Amino acid sequence: MLSLPFVYLVYAVFNNLLGANPIETITQFTGEWALRILLLSLAMTPLRMVLKKPWPIRLRRMVGLFAFFYVLLHLSTYALLDQQLDVSAIVADIIDRPYITVGFVAFVILVPLALTSTKGMMKRLGKRWQSLHKMVYVAAVASVIHYVWLTRGDQLEPMVYLAVLVGLLLFRVKKFVPRTA
Repeated sequence: MLSLPFVYLVYAVFNNLLGANPIETITQFTGEWALRILLLSLAMTPLRMVLKKPWPIRLRRMVGLFAFFYVLLHLSTYALLDQQLDVSAIVADIIDRPYITVGFVAFVILVPLALTSTKGMMKRLGKRWQSLHKMVYVAAVASVIHYVWLTRGDQLEPMVYLAVLVGLLLFRVKKFVPRTA
């Protein structure tokens, strides 16, 4: 299911359905799907707890890797198509545009998470693996900030993502706060 947006994107590219600015359309499309799927990966633990079923946890790693796949597509579109691999222009954007800075921070955080998502790395890292992978929350916050700061005009959609993230973060905080009688 999570590959369907990519299949649609390929279809849209080959059928000239991307509008007047195809690079912007691809960048926006891949970024939005990266964010949606990243938030979906964070929703797996609450979903498991609500449903009292183990299957969401079994899907969490795959969902997270799909999120990273769309992040890579998003960044690649920006770097290859928009900036034509002009490293100085990319670095200048990272320095000069706060929304790109925070998006790049999210990417940098997600790289080691994706690289350590195998069972072998879980075993090698032991308890450190769990600590490392909690950084996904920082990456999610940075991703939502990236989208909120990027979006001009109609702010409804970024605010929906922000509300979802806040809900997921509150769920995690509530989970760790001891209950009082």
